[in-house]
Amino acid sequence: MNITFDELRRIKHALPTGSVSKIASELDIEEQTVRNYFGAKKYINGEVVGCHIEPGPDGGIVHLDDDIIFKVAKRILAETQHIGS
Repeated sequence: MNITFDELRRIKHALPTGSVSKIASELDIEEQTVRNYFGAKKYINGEVVGCHIEPGPDGGIVHLDDDIIFKVAKRILAETQHIGS
């Protein structure tokens, strides 16, 4: 899957408080791994995720090898919007 870096960051910033923890718990991964997925670069407590960034407009293009974290984040956003309606 390809997405711009800026769009990936917009999704992360739109997530409700506690979402990183919720995603990590649901997928049984470290919270820092989720943060790294969305652009952080702290690999001591989190794993490197399958993201490859190529320079370009809007922060560059990010190729996500595995989109499961992205899908869970989008589901959380959809649930949040549904509750707010």
